[in-house]
Amino acid sequence: MTIVGAGYIAAYLIALLLLSKPLGAYMARIYQGERTFLDPVVGPLERFVYRLAGIDPHEEMDWKSNAIAMLLFNLAGFILLYLLQRVQQWLPLNPLRFGPVGADTAFNAAVSFTSNTNWQSYGGETTMSHLTQMAGMTVQNFASAATGMAVLALFIRGLARHSARTIGNFWVDLTRSILYVLLPLSLLLSLVLVSQGVVQNLSGPVRAHLLDPTVDASDRPVMEQSIAMGPVASQVAIKHLGTNGGGFFNANAAHPFENPTPLTDFLLVLSQGVIAAAFCVTFGRMVKDPRQGRALLTVMMALLTAGILATTFAESASVPTMTALGIDQHASPLNPGGNMEGKEMRFGITPSALFATVTTATSCGAVDGMHDSFTPLGGLVPLVMMQLGEVVLGGVGSGLYGMLVFVIVAVFVAGLLVGRTPEYLGHKLEAFEMKMASLLILIMPVTVLVLTAVAVVTAGGRAGIHNPGPHGFSEILYAFTSQGNNNGSAFAGIDAGTPFYNLLGALAMLIGRYWLAVPTLALAGSLARKNAVPPSDGTLPTHTSLFQFWLTAVILIVGALNFLPALALGPIVEHLMMIH
Repeated sequence: MTIVGAGYIAAYLIALLLLSKPLGAYMARIYQGERTFLDPVVGPLERFVYRLAGIDPHEEMDWKSNAIAMLLFNLAGFILLYLLQRVQQWLPLNPLRFGPVGADTAFNAAVSFTSNTNWQSYGGETTMSHLTQMAGMTVQNFASAATGMAVLALFIRGLARHSARTIGNFWVDLTRSILYVLLPLSLLLSLVLVSQGVVQNLSGPVRAHLLDPTVDASDRPVMEQSIAMGPVASQVAIKHLGTNGGGFFNANAAHPFENPTPLTDFLLVLSQGVIAAAFCVTFGRMVKDPRQGRALLTVMMALLTAGILATTFAESASVPTMTALGIDQHASPLNPGGNMEGKEMRFGITPSALFATVTTATSCGAVDGMHDSFTPLGGLVPLVMMQLGEVVLGGVGSGLYGMLVFVIVAVFVAGLLVGRTPEYLGHKLEAFEMKMASLLILIMPVTVLVLTAVAVVTAGGRAGIHNPGPHGFSEILYAFTSQGNNNGSAFAGIDAGTPFYNLLGALAMLIGRYWLAVPTLALAGSLARKNAVPPSDGTLPTHTSLFQFWLTAVILIVGALNFLPALALGPIVEHLMMIH
């Protein structure tokens, strides 16, 4: 790693921490119904939305009513998005006159964008009309991100309250998440992106004459290139801020129309983590103990920093097979060094490694390089970031409520080890809470490993493999890890656009999103109903450095136990094969 690279990583981490405190404090005011500086502008629109939808913003609901509201809202979004894709050929803003999206692809895409996964088994610029991109994908980027934020707000209230039957109103939290957080930040980021050259129009493709004509696969001369255009900046902003990840272009953030400069690259990767980091501050303020939020943010940042450094060092190292060919892989003023395969020359090793680690740690899934071209150990880190449950920052909302589940498990296990009564924030942790927490921790790895096994042993799964051996296994494992954790990034070496992978992937995304969100709300409801337990000498402090170390150990141990055997069959053995 160069000095410039180390400075780049440090600048990112410092900027993330500096932005998290004011944004977190602002969001705490939003979810506690307090007045903000945007009220004069956004307040009338918020009240109009409530009147239009028939919502009483002062009426709270129990966890079951909130769960039903969340599921119905997402079901409606799924149906509308699916239908929009299937009838886009009859709708306006379709300059290339795309036909209907295939049934299995449309189903997969509708599940993907509704669940905040944004996995894409299609090329956006060659499949979706401008209207589908705007009214379908971009709208769901806002809705799915706000769903995760609303679930977290409800969960935090469950931790903050005692002897309460209600935990808030999903519709209110959803509305305020969009109007007060996602829309203003997206508008601001969109304007910055447009100023840097990100495309934002409703035009059809433009044609450019090639300076160096070539031939196609049939040896016919190619004299010009068709360059897709469209409403890109508006989608790019929310896909990163909402940790969605789905790109307007198939190349995602590696495309110069989505991510044209090193400044946009830095802003995009920063925007992926800023809301998730800020939620730790929000959590501390809502439970009236800022130390709790700082403790969780410290654990997240420690794991994130370790992942960034590991990826950077792995990609900066020489690749033995290339060294054997006499290729110079040492960094110099004229040579970036390291493994540059699949990376943009505009960015280089360190920004690409940072982007890959953050996008998998935050459940975003956007990419500015091809993860499939990373070294085995460089590709291992993004896999691990997802397999930890995406609690290292994680998705907006979903990352922190996943981390809080690990906190509950860590408190319970520590209580058993030292003979203390397991308590967290004045709540006694009993059988129901541990059942829900265990369910939340086990659902994801079971889903990922079972579906990976199915793909490996069935003809439909093996038919999509183009890289046999350990790397092909890694590609399948990565695909279901990504979908099961609602990430959306891919190694992209398998043919994922088949009915087999579209349907099995949709199942992984549905389980990864909703079979976790509902138990989270059930856990919130159970905690809110409990009587307050005053702290005593037997209460385990959960804001200390010792507990942070213990929480980190629990996260790593659970991740290792779940996925180490599978990783040994993929990237680990591939690395051993590469160095021998």
